[in-house]
Amino acid sequence: MSTRYTGLINKYRDHLPVNDDTRLISLGEGNTPLIRLNNVPRAIGKDVDIYVKYEGLNPTGSFKDRGMTMAVTKAVEEGSKAIICASTGNTSAAAAAYAARAGITAFVLIPEGKIAMGKLAQAMMYGAVIMQIRGNFDEGMNLVKEVAEHAPVTIVNSINPYRLQGQKTAAFEIVEELGTAPDYHCLPVGNAGNITAHWMGYTESHKHGFANNLPKMVGYQAAGAAPFMRGQMVHNPETVATAIRIGVPQSWDKAWNVQKESEGWFDELTDEEILATQKMLAQTEGVFCEPASAASLGGAIRDVKAGKIPEGSKIVCTLTGNGLKDPDTAIAQCQNAEMVTIDATLSDVKDAILKNMEG
Repeated sequence: MSTRYTGLINKYRDHLPVNDDTRLISLGEGNTPLIRLNNVPRAIGKDVDIYVKYEGLNPTGSFKDRGMTMAVTKAVEEGSKAIICASTGNTSAAAAAYAARAGITAFVLIPEGKIAMGKLAQAMMYGAVIMQIRGNFDEGMNLVKEVAEHAPVTIVNSINPYRLQGQKTAAFEIVEELGTAPDYHCLPVGNAGNITAHWMGYTESHKHGFANNLPKMVGYQAAGAAPFMRGQMVHNPETVATAIRIGVPQSWDKAWNVQKESEGWFDELTDEEILATQKMLAQTEGVFCEPASAASLGGAIRDVKAGKIPEGSKIVCTLTGNGLKDPDTAIAQCQNAEMVTIDATLSDVKDAILKNMEG
């Protein structure tokens, strides 16, 4: 019997809305690493067990692939020939890739000048029809919902219920690896579909007896795009963390319910805190995530230091996207990093090494 991993729908089909003859549109997504952090807990001087779920190692480099495999599979099953989404970048990349895999068309609306180059490159290479709008993600989302009423396209943003069905499988994987749910699960929050989906996964795991506890769900936003902290929509969001540059979350009510049911909370980080955490994680643990992802770990560290998350806790932080999604922001943080130019000789290389080690 073959043990080749063939994607999350095939693995979890008993917990997903598919049947035996459903054509699965998969790129082998899911099964991402759950990495235990060794150096960060030591650095903050706290006795906590912190893991990062590195969703940046999905096929298109973000957690969006989990939902997109389900959304596109069901769109094809229902006879759709085209899909559409509004995106700050990661959704457009995933939609374009899975549409290419399925042999259908992907239309993506992106905010002009507000998308990381790595993500734009993906959507272009996968062959999506790209429409840049003079507006932000929230305006694009409104347009997508209007267009879908007049054109034969299937929306694959997180308002598509199948997206959340796919994304809930991250919680299944975490429970399988830990043997139960963590005490706290921390996520970056933009559109708020992912925190909703994880809670679905945890509650189903608990219901079926795979986990004997439920985690407190904690969502962190960028200060310039933090409607959950303001208690109302933010109509001109701004943050360097483009993946969560969303002021009108589509899963607003669902996320508030998750916060209440799990006894968790929302909080916010400045762009400076987000970028500092991104760099720290890369340089102390060797894990390179995109800026938005770092909000989950940055928030968790702050709450551990403050005692809001007590010592002895088991914490999982979702890293939603790969650092290569936004190389420009990463390079800009390293402008002061020393890059030495030397002659191609043994003596010059040796001298440079010794000088660096002495320094």
